[in-house]
Amino acid sequence: MSDQPTRHPMTLKRIIRDLESMRRVEITHDVKYHDDLKLDVYHPGPSSAVLPPTVMIVAGYRDVGVPLTLGCNLREMEFVISLAQLIAVSGMAAVTYSTSAPADDAGRVADFIARSGAELRIDGNRLGIWASSGNMPAALGFLMEKRPLVRAAVLSNGYAFDAPGITAVAEAAATYRFVNATAGRSVSDLPADLPMLIVRCGQDDPGLNATVDRFVGDAVKANLPIEFVNHPTAPHAFELNVDTPLSHRILDGMLSFMRFHLGA
Repeated sequence: MSDQPTRHPMTLKRIIRDLESMRRVEITHDVKYHDDLKLDVYHPGPSSAVLPPTVMIVAGYRDVGVPLTLGCNLREMEFVISLAQLIAVSGMAAVTYSTSAPADDAGRVADFIARSGAELRIDGNRLGIWASSGNMPAALGFLMEKRPLVRAAVLSNGYAFDAPGITAVAEAAATYRFVNATAGRSVSDLPADLPMLIVRCGQDDPGLNATVDRFVGDAVKANLPIEFVNHPTAPHAFELNVDTPLSHRILDGMLSFMRFHLGA
């Protein structure tokens, strides 16, 4: 009998845009970035004189314990793999990584990319952030560090900020075991000049959407450079679950947003 845990069916689902070219993307596996933690780099197309910009897919769940419930780590999920492949065939490099401390490891990965970009054949000085669902608080916490190398962020159907007397993010973090890196923070802690694309699923959990709605409203009041897309008929994780022309158009827009701001 195999000692490998049984994979949860959700870990085998790939993104709705599943191109044959995605499966031919070159991948550099298991690059050590901190202690025993490793990352994978998905490379776009043939090598050229200009290093491609990099999109870091942020992880908000500690790898410890994840295989017990899902049967694999987050960077081994087909959603994460296929998203990284799609980013790569769109002309950008993608980085996924293992994590033991999500609130800290995103910064460690970014620092490693900045130091080792040339060796990895990527441009660590043109960095974008991509996060969804329970991974979004870790991404927002990372963005609050106001790192100058980060050029843009795509944030999709994820938890954002709680407010006084409102604990939806904290409760979800306790239930689903993602890091609540936005606890006690607000939109005012984010960089004032960072372009962000925020995608909302209209049929998502009402508690999650309430945090997104508040996030968008507060960002507009603060005059932050945000773009907002609402997919009115989609449930959570439209990228996996709603294969329609509108979903493809929104996904294309997410990729275009990142390419524009990273100069890809």
